[in-house]
Amino acid sequence: MGDDLKVLEAELVLSVATPDPLLSEVAGHLISAGGKRIRPILAITSARAGGAEVDRRVVQGAVAVELVHLASLYHDDVMDEATERRGVPSVNARWGNLVAVVSGDFLLARAAGIAARLGSDIAELLADTLAEMCEGQIVEVKSGFDTDRTEAQYLQAISGKTASLLATSARIGAMAGGVEQAKVEMLTDIGRNFGMLFQLRDDILDVAASQVDLGKLPGQDLIEGVYNLPVIYALAGSEPAGELRSLLADRITPSTLPTATELIIRSGALSACFDVAAFYQRRIEELAAELTDPYSSYIADLGRQLLGSLDDLVARTVA
Repeated sequence: MGDDLKVLEAELVLSVATPDPLLSEVAGHLISAGGKRIRPILAITSARAGGAEVDRRVVQGAVAVELVHLASLYHDDVMDEATERRGVPSVNARWGNLVAVVSGDFLLARAAGIAARLGSDIAELLADTLAEMCEGQIVEVKSGFDTDRTEAQYLQAISGKTASLLATSARIGAMAGGVEQAKVEMLTDIGRNFGMLFQLRDDILDVAASQVDLGKLPGQDLIEGVYNLPVIYALAGSEPAGELRSLLADRITPSTLPTATELIIRSGALSACFDVAAFYQRRIEELAAELTDPYSSYIADLGRQLLGSLDDLVARTVA
């Protein structure tokens, strides 16, 4: 995907250009910081997997979904009072909350403009996805500091706040490329399963990875009262569950975070979460196998890479 990615990066930079130097700098801050570009890669790969050429429409669709993602990071960092993102100071830490929020809104506006130019069907899809992302975030907020949060509630939240945009990324890439409808639906399903895998991986990393690996401070979800699947599974276990529940009752602080993390790891919850992630990866492979284009195997490879890196980390952590 080397050439496709070069074009994508150039278009991302152009998409946030504005006559105002400050806004241009802030809007491009996380673009220049890099990132995995999972959403635009999924959009471009879905177009190819559906047998389409990657033309300007497909690239613009990929840019739109990445801008939505970046906007969500700007807003998330304000809510979380984060100081670092992708190994660089967060926008809110460097320029303040007001600039961060307005710049995030600017990114959303640019994404909406791109989607509108691609067609009313894509504009409607992106708008519906934004609503679904907000709904998922609210589901998560409502369960803040809730030690009785269920696995079903967790899966509902991540389906909305994360997997919806991954599904839309795949769908927009396919739609912009003119892929036949049956394949569009299949690629959308792949994208949603990919999103579930991706968020599960992220939540495991928040417990098990280092700050260098994450590009931000680990354990922030625990401190903020967002009890994700590793915590849910640890609380459902035996011996460490009582001690962990007592820590959570007093709310986790930076000083108690290492103990809470150790209890979650000792409970075996990370291995159980890996099994759930593997379920979504198997579903991705099953769906990708039904597509005939060679790029469909690349989508499955992306999932395997995510799962493989997670397997190594979980093995090292629990060893």
